[in-house]
Amino acid sequence: MDDNPTDQNKRLKTWLIIITVVVLLTGVVSLPPVWSRVSYHSREVYRTVKYWLRPPSQAVFVPSTFDDALVVTSVSAAITANAPTPTPTPTTQLTTQSAALPSHLTAETPFTPVPPPTLTPTSLPSSVLLKGISCEPQFMNNCGPATLSMYLSYYDWGKDQSAAAAVVKPNGKDVNVMPYELVDFVNEHTALHALWRYGGDLQTIKTLLNAGFPVMIEKSFEPYTLRNEGWMGHYNLVVGYDDEKQILTVHDSYLMIYTPWGAEIPQNLWDSFIGFDFSYSDLEQAWRSFNFVFIVVYQPERENDVLKALGLLATDEAAYQIAYDRAMLETSSLTDVRDKFFAWFNAGTSLVSLQNYSAAATAFDTAFEMYPDIEVNSRPYRILWYETGPYAAYYYTERYQDVIALANQTLGLMAEPVLEESYYWRALSYYALGDTTRAVADLRTSLIYHPGFAPSKAMLEQLGKTP
Repeated sequence: MDDNPTDQNKRLKTWLIIITVVVLLTGVVSLPPVWSRVSYHSREVYRTVKYWLRPPSQAVFVPSTFDDALVVTSVSAAITANAPTPTPTPTTQLTTQSAALPSHLTAETPFTPVPPPTLTPTSLPSSVLLKGISCEPQFMNNCGPATLSMYLSYYDWGKDQSAAAAVVKPNGKDVNVMPYELVDFVNEHTALHALWRYGGDLQTIKTLLNAGFPVMIEKSFEPYTLRNEGWMGHYNLVVGYDDEKQILTVHDSYLMIYTPWGAEIPQNLWDSFIGFDFSYSDLEQAWRSFNFVFIVVYQPERENDVLKALGLLATDEAAYQIAYDRAMLETSSLTDVRDKFFAWFNAGTSLVSLQNYSAAATAFDTAFEMYPDIEVNSRPYRILWYETGPYAAYYYTERYQDVIALANQTLGLMAEPVLEESYYWRALSYYALGDTTRAVADLRTSLIYHPGFAPSKAMLEQLGKTP
């Protein structure tokens, strides 16, 4: 029996309502602010499920030098005996992403690590607080551009984190921006200058603040949430210190999201915000995770003031050496296994910067050998997201399979494999082993996750391939 016209009209109206709601919801979800949150949270759900099924903290990288991942032996004597004397290129600040088809080094000589040189500290005021920063809570996973944007506001830049992110992380899924990328952005896209160094310390921060320069640092961050996030990297902007209270004053783009007002606080109220307290006692351990790296932004005419404030860290080569010597001292003075892991990792990172790849590889081997002894929930399984020194060390010592295995593990443990550096170094190793097809595929994939990534573009050009 056919429906009467009244029933047909009711069904038609119901379908029209459903279609209208779907169209409206689609339109709302497609709005950039909404879509960024929807896509972020959907990825978070996927990540939660994947990490529950395969906890990344349980994975252990086993370099080819190991016979058994469970057997831990000491190789500190080997690195002390065989590590080379640094022979840096005096005019080039090396980054681990700088060369598309790099050549190998030869001729190395032994060395004995010595305590880093020190200067007699200049008497400084007991407290300093630099003002004039426009606070900016970060977008999701955007602490690098957000912190840099706050820094640039000190010099009346007039833009926000979106402008920086469009250049340094054009793919919003990119999980990290390297210090050198932030420095390059300042030097190439603003009228200001910037530099970065390893080997910073509290005295360096205080001296720079007294000279009128905020200091951007990268450090470990383990936020307390309902879901244990574990160890990760995070940028802070240091704007003050107080010796009496034993605190630094920092602007933290992540913590700003969780202030009582939230991210929607009007800018005129943010302008009166002083900052968050960060204790001296927490600084060293948190900063050690990133080899005490820091960034300074300044007006071009004040470059001499910056270099004077940096003291022994004025040149990048000296900073690499100071950071290395400090790391080697900490390998024997520290007792906590995770701290010792970072000390050995820092030694390798500094040696890579000094182009001493054989010793760097040994230092990284030692760090990875200690990794299984770190309590599972405290393991820094994200470290290759931020610091890619092991790739360079193993590549330059022709341990191509180790590069590939480390990249495979790093990418495989991610909810979404978005690390352009891992694809790049794996491509170099595939090419070195004669597998041009896989090398080109990896280079092109790296450009999907970081459009315009210069090292990958340069190598594709050398291979005569289109991006």
